[in-house]
Amino acid sequence: MGRQMADGSDYPARLDIDYPAQMDRLTTFFRLIWVIPIAIVLGLITNAGGHSHVEQAGRTMETTGGGITAGLFLATVLMLVFRQRYPRWWFDFAVELARFSARVGSYLLLLTDKYPSTVETQSVHLEVEYPDAERLNRWLPLVKWLLAIPHYIVLALLTIVVVLATIVAWFAILFTGSYPRGMFDFVVGVGRWWTRVWAYAFLLVTDTYPPFSLR
Repeated sequence: MGRQMADGSDYPARLDIDYPAQMDRLTTFFRLIWVIPIAIVLGLITNAGGHSHVEQAGRTMETTGGGITAGLFLATVLMLVFRQRYPRWWFDFAVELARFSARVGSYLLLLTDKYPSTVETQSVHLEVEYPDAERLNRWLPLVKWLLAIPHYIVLALLTIVVVLATIVAWFAILFTGSYPRGMFDFVVGVGRWWTRVWAYAFLLVTDTYPPFSLR
């Protein structure tokens, strides 16, 4: 437990991305354009379920719905609280959706040259252990999102640094053809940290509080 809390290497959710020895300068230069089609696909999937109320005059009055990810989260909370069950099929769906999102995010952040696949793992490896729901505290799902607030604050600041590091890396790749290893490890570490917080507060697969660690 001490090692797990110290660096997160044994945490039930793990993210790793293969370091690319060489990067393609052309696709890096146009990355914000190349990513648009697959980003639209991801957006259509994750935002499914929203709807609008329209009045007689045709003006949109209200838009509701938090998308499929919000629906999965709420359904999981209810199942754990009232039944202490975690259906395997929607766990698998949530993890596969997260893997796809991670591939798109990694491509956007210049961590890989491989265009995001909807199926293949490629160079982005996200693993989540399926939980034994009966061993999870049935009431914690109601407050895990709240308990994770300290992580949100720290990660919000780190995400700003990630954006700045990505801009620097963009120039570095254009001039040298490679992503500086130190910055690469930092950006992946922030993604790894976000992954643990997501698994704890929203996927709800563990009661172990995520460590404050990039490793």
